[in-house]
This record gives sequence, C-alpha cells and structure tokens, in this order.
Amino acid sequence: MRAILIDDEIHCISTLSWSLREYCPSIEIVATGSNGLEGIALIREFKPDLVFLDIEMPVLNGLDMLQAIDFINFKVIFTTAYNHYAVKAIKLSAVDYLLKPVDKDELIVAVEKAKNVVNNDTTEEKMKVFKHNLKVNSSLQKILVPTTEGILFFDINSIVHFEAQSNYTMMYFDNGTKILASKTLKDYEDLLPEDTFFRCHNSHIINMRHIKRYIRGDGGFIELSSGREVELSRRKKGEFMEKIGI
Repeated sequence: MRAILIDDEIHCISTLSWSLREYCPSIEIVATGSNGLEGIALIREFKPDLVFLDIEMPVLNGLDMLQAIDFINFKVIFTTAYNHYAVKAIKLSAVDYLLKPVDKDELIVAVEKAKNVVNNDTTEEKMKVFKHNLKVNSSLQKILVPTTEGILFFDINSIVHFEAQSNYTMMYFDNGTKILASKTLKDYEDLLPEDTFFRCHNSHIINMRHIKRYIRGDGGFIELSSGREVELSRRKKGEFMEKIGI
C-alpha cells in the first residue's frame, strides 16, 4: 500500500516512518506533509491508498482538509491526541485512529485493517458519517454497524435501547426492528454521548429520549417508547433519578 504521512511535528513523522518501515514493510511511504494544504496537494499528486493524518495542524487541520476533498478514495488512519468527543466520533464512524505516542501493536492492527478494506465506497461512506458527526459541537449523530452483508448507518436518535447478548449487543430501534451487532455493551457505553444514553443495568443501555415512564421498585423498571420495560439496577437508581431531575 502506498501511504502519505501528514503531521506538523517532524519528530512524529520520523517516528511513524521508522515504525512503518520496521513493523509494516508492506507500506510504502511515498510522501510526507506538514499541514492540510500540503496534504491535499500530495494526495492529488501521488493518489495514495492510505493516509496517516494528524488532526491538530496549523494552516489547515486534518478535519478541514478532509472537508475540502470532494471524493475520498483512500483509507484514513488518524494519528491524534485529540479531545474525547472527537475520538468518540472517530470510533462511531469506524474510522481507524492511533493515539500519540503511537503503539507498535496498535499500528500493526490498524494497518492490517486498512489492507483488508478493499471497498472505497465504504471508505467514502465512513468519512461522510465522521464529517457529519463533527459538524455541530462534536454532537454525535450517526452510528455505523458492520453486518455480514455490509455496513449499516443509523441515526443514533432512532435507537431505543441496547441489550447485552454475551459478546454481542442487540440494538432496538423506534420502528420496531432490531439488529445484533458484533460489539459488546461496554464498547457502546464508551462510544455513546452520556447526555442521551444511560447504562441503567449491566445488560441495558437506554436512550433517555425514549423513556415513557418510571415504575417504582427496589431498583424499579423503565418503560420505553417501544413498550418494553427495562430493569433499573439499585446502584444506578440514584444516578437515574438525578438525570430525570427527581
């Protein structure tokens, strides 16, 4: 795979270049750039398969650079120390990222994932979702769910609740449908915005916008807009009451 590295910190480019040569010999580094403007020019000139992209850069940062590119037909791996909400957006969009300082094992995994992605249309869709998720105050709007047939994209507000199914998670939607996703409930807890979603039980995460009523009890139950009653654990009761303003 032909790769371009874009980062305003020379030592980061040097370190990543060395790591790629040492641990990922299948990657050919064809060019490096120090800001988004250089990145756009290099992408047009070299037409890479893969771009390692820093987010925070002068002149034009990595996010603005992607916004300026009409058609993304290359894979993107972010190298970033960016804020928590942007990392959530990256994860929800299934775009790969590496936190600085880059760990060699995580680098190897990210490169292998990039090599296995052969559908550029999928890459373009992932980037559209990622851009969308970062438009307004880093407010996450879309979630991506891989399936055996492909990748599905959903508005997170259409999800009523998540239920643990061993190492998988069942997602329930406001139109009555459900989908089994190959992530754990903890994965989704880490990804989802805390102001909208609440883990009310070891087995459940609910969308607070879909609460219909609270049924009192030891912990109690939460009735959702779908009509389903979800158990509220005793240890989560106080936090739940605080969230609903009681």
